[in-house]
Amino acid sequence: MENSFDSIDRLMEFGMSMAVAQQMMNTMNNAMANMHVAGAGTPVMKTVAQYYAVINGGQVGPMTEAEVVKMVEADSICEDTLMWKTGAAAWVQAKQLPEINKIFMLRKINKQ
Repeated sequence: MENSFDSIDRLMEFGMSMAVAQQMMNTMNNAMANMHVAGAGTPVMKTVAQYYAVINGGQVGPMTEAEVVKMVEADSICEDTLMWKTGAAAWVQAKQLPEINKIFMLRKINKQ
């Protein structure tokens, strides 16, 4: 009988330890949730790329990607048109900008 009483004591110790551990975890989670970290919680502003193109010898822009799509559909921008986007190091052909090249590819697929 002593073994079974000892087992119950061990289970109670374990249960109490789990309760203490759970309480500690709850306290830590609460403290972390209410902690203020500089810069945390500040919404991250997504930078929207702005595009520029050389059309008929002049610079056109800034344009959004949606505006570029319209210019491609109107044949004002072609694959060889020089373009620049915010953050780019240099002017490149439109087809060298992956997001613009995608527009040309989709246009070709839609024409088939």
